[in-house]
This record gives sequence, C-alpha cells and structure tokens, in this order.
Amino acid sequence: MSHAYIVSPLRTPIGKFGGALSSLSAADLAAQVMRAVLARSQVEDRLIDEVIVAQSYQSSEAPCIGRYAASLAGLPDQVAGYTVDRRCGSGLQAVIDASMQIQTGVADAILVAGVESMSNIEYYSTTMRWGSRLGDVSLHDRLDRGRANSQPVSRYGESSGAAESTENIVRQYGITRQASDRWAVRSHQLAAAAWREGYFDREVLPIQVPQRKGEPRLVSRDEGIREDADLQAMARLSPLLPEGTVTAGNASQQSDAAAGCLVVSERFLTQHRLQPMARLAGWASAGCHPLQFGTSPVDAVAKLLPRLGLSLADMDLIEVNEAFAGQVLCVLRQWGLEEDSRINVNGSGVSLGHPIGATGVRILTSMLHEMERRGVRYGLETMCIGGGQGLAAVFERI
Repeated sequence: MSHAYIVSPLRTPIGKFGGALSSLSAADLAAQVMRAVLARSQVEDRLIDEVIVAQSYQSSEAPCIGRYAASLAGLPDQVAGYTVDRRCGSGLQAVIDASMQIQTGVADAILVAGVESMSNIEYYSTTMRWGSRLGDVSLHDRLDRGRANSQPVSRYGESSGAAESTENIVRQYGITRQASDRWAVRSHQLAAAAWREGYFDREVLPIQVPQRKGEPRLVSRDEGIREDADLQAMARLSPLLPEGTVTAGNASQQSDAAAGCLVVSERFLTQHRLQPMARLAGWASAGCHPLQFGTSPVDAVAKLLPRLGLSLADMDLIEVNEAFAGQVLCVLRQWGLEEDSRINVNGSGVSLGHPIGATGVRILTSMLHEMERRGVRYGLETMCIGGGQGLAAVFERI
C-alpha cells in the first residue's frame, strides 16, 4: 500500500465577510487555487485522476463544485470530480479521502481544494415551490440556518448555534471570559507577527479581484488580523448571549478563501520527480453530543495517536482550529497543554478567519510550511465540527 504524499499546498489570502474577496464566487476562488497548485507543482492537468473539493455551504449556482470548479479551472473533460461536506472538517476530510484513494491504488494523483465564500451564501425559501396563496413568505439565511440546524431539533432541542454550544463547555471546564480574550489577543498577535516575519509569503497566492472601474485589485494579505488587538478592547465587547463569554472578538471570523494541494502516490512522485512536503501518517474521526461539539478533537486524538504508537509529546506542532477561543481552551485543558508553545503558532480562526470548507486545507497548508521552516517531523491537525463531530490527522514531514 502506497503512502499518500502532500505536494504544493497553497492558499489564497483570507477575506473578511463582505470584504476584498466578496465579489468572487466560491467556484472562482477554487478554480484559481487549483490552477496555481498545478502550476507550482508543474504537473500536467491531464495526469490528474480525480478532483475533490470541500465546501460546506453548497448551492445550485455551482452544483457539485468539485466537478464545476475543475471545469472552470480548465481541466480536461475526462477528469472527474466530487464534493465533500463534513462541515468545519470538510477540507481535512477532502485530503483524507484523496489519501485513501492513493493508499488503496485507486489513483496516483488527486487535486484537492477547500473553499468557502461566506459573503455569497444566499437566502432561500422552503415554501415557494408550490406558491403561497396568502400572507408573507419567509426567507432563511442559509449561513445562520446551517448553524442552528446542525443537529435534529426533534432529538436535541432548539439551539441558537455554535456560540451556545461553546458556552455549555466553557462552564463545564471553568474557562473565563478573560482567558478567552487573552487567547484571542494571542491569536491576532501571532498572525500579525507571522506576516511581519514573512512566514506566510510562500503559502499565499495573491488574488486579482476585478473592479467596476480601473485595474483589478491585488489582494495578497489576510484581512481579518488586528495588529493592535489588546485585552482592553476585547473586554469592551458585549457577549453574544446573556452573561456569556463568547464575543465577536474571541470567536472565529466569517471569511472567504480557498486552499489546495496535490495528493499523490510514491510511484507518481518518482515518475515526475516531485518533492513532497509531508505524508499523511494517520487520521481518526469521533462523534459527540452536538451541543458540546467543541471538545470533540480530544476524542478524535484519543483514537488516533495510539494507532500510530505516538503521543501528544511527539507532536512538534499542534493545530486546534479556533472556532471559539474558549472552545480551544477547553481542549487544551483536557490535554494539559494550556501554556504550550506548539499550539496554533501563527494564529488561527479568531485572527485569520474560518472559511468553513477551506479551513481544513488552509490549516494544513500553514502547518506544513511552518514544519518545513522549523525542520520538524510531526504535525497534528484537529477540527471540532458543528453537529457533534471531531476530526484529527497526523502529518509527517518528508
């Protein structure tokens, strides 16, 4: 069985909600990053066996975006594609799906992307198919609705969404508002420092955004980072729920972005003289109660590391996606790693943003480039997932 190798991981800058990338559709973003991955790797598009694209907020503007974006990117008609949705874990799951095809010999080269244009998530109606005889018609915000309906209401009851779930676990683990705000400031400071030091330069693909008048605008940096973030400003923000700890400042940002990579076999590496950045060492998923989903990475990691004969002490870098600062702290408290310097070393969802379908590949991209810069061996990527799931994967640098 072949190992699955990661080649040429790249990402776009992460745009703010309604920001610099908002005029580009998810398909546009995915196609651009796919073309860039192929160009950087110098792999001919005709050699791609499959395209897998992760997107959590899919629509009929680009149905089966795996195939749609591949066509938009100019790949040959014979290259098939499909789409993955495991909510926040979608991007990482796309890499895992590709790796399993490589490992089992079904394919030798798979182009993977994760994408979300949260700025363009639509409003919709569930009552207009057969018309409305009298009265008002409701439109649902798919973005908000997807959070509130991430679990069956008939089984688990009503929930306002992920912020409420986070409040459930921070009360359980004794995480304070002040601790969450400190983590949020840390995230912004680390992300700002990473840009100043040039750590993101090699992984980010600048994007040309057409303007109504004049030349296209070049977007080359993440928009959501607050270089002046401080505890005093964080403390002034109102909680999203009464007497809660979650605020707009210590929660992840809604964002627009895409990220991509190639996943290839050892045979393909040799034939085409490619230099991989890492191999997938192993992965695991886990389920939990939907209204306590924030701690799900703990269960996924508990399943994964014993399979590999490894422990948290063996991990050189650890990524815990910052859906909420308090949620990350709950995970770290269970691991006993609250002060550990290996965690989210260049920021994460609070500072960089959380473009749902893209985040798993974005984190992988940033982590592998940082592993290369440091010359370390193992990186652990973990995702909490709305609806009650967790996902974890270990990558070994080559």
